[in-house]
Amino acid sequence: MSVLALALTATGCQGATEASGTGTTTTVAGAVADRVEPLTDTAAPRLPVTVGSADGRKVTVGNARRIVPLSGGLSEIVFTLGLGDRVVARDVTATFEQARGLPVVTRNHDVSAESVLSLTPDLVIAETTTGPQEAVDQIRAAGVPVLVVKPAAGLADVGPRIQAVADALGVPAAGRELTKRSQDRITAVRKAIPPHADHPRVAFLYLRGSASVYLIGGAKSGAASLIEAAGGVDAGAASGLGKDFTALTTEALAKAAPDAILVMSKGLESVGGLDGLVKIPGIAQTPAGMERRVVSVEDGVLLNYGPRTDQVLRSIVTQLYGDGAR
Repeated sequence: MSVLALALTATGCQGATEASGTGTTTTVAGAVADRVEPLTDTAAPRLPVTVGSADGRKVTVGNARRIVPLSGGLSEIVFTLGLGDRVVARDVTATFEQARGLPVVTRNHDVSAESVLSLTPDLVIAETTTGPQEAVDQIRAAGVPVLVVKPAAGLADVGPRIQAVADALGVPAAGRELTKRSQDRITAVRKAIPPHADHPRVAFLYLRGSASVYLIGGAKSGAASLIEAAGGVDAGAASGLGKDFTALTTEALAKAAPDAILVMSKGLESVGGLDGLVKIPGIAQTPAGMERRVVSVEDGVLLNYGPRTDQVLRSIVTQLYGDGAR
């Protein structure tokens, strides 16, 4: 199962949560804001433009008055560029406040070509993993430009994704401004990480208790970049897990030996909070389980690697190191 498939399974969360000893949830320090922060001085798009698409095509964008971004991360970029008033629909994973009232054009996490086309978009922005392919082809066959952007895998993807979207929307200068703002903020968070003698081993777990899905992330899960930026070690990758996700077993947990566990908030909720998490076989025997050390970040933003990545990183740092990380 790919990280994108996992991300699409997440419906998002409106606030960071942590489980208390009773299994209830409360807002944690360093929670990611539910709103994006748009640029305030974005110039009007200068169109038409022709740009390269990640699927190898050349895409000409003549207008950008009715935009449909087909992932939460892409929606976040468009809104933060200051063009949110042009977005007419959203993917189910776009859960931040400004996008929440828009019609959803996905069904069971698949794109509905009919729903997209009914909104008469003049630009659709997708990722290489957006599907089904037949739906994307149907949208393109109807004459709608479809820009395809590479999915994010780490911090290095923040700037290129922002710029790819900004170039296609005819606002390249805004893309450069937002890229610099995002990178500066990420750098500031990294500089503020408190001194620590060792590097905590952090295991990223994907949990969906209602579906009995329990996975541990490996080198290609998408979380390694955040964990390392926070001063930690990806426990799954360090234990030899080379792919994205592997079934969670007591043996895998023992080998990973995490000092902390990183989860999506909805996943933590789905297993009954922290009390339920430590009941999963093998968790209680890890250093993280014994110390009940869990880092929880909202589903809809954790792996986006977009304009709110600095907040995601700050939340992880704050939960890992406490009040010393400011």
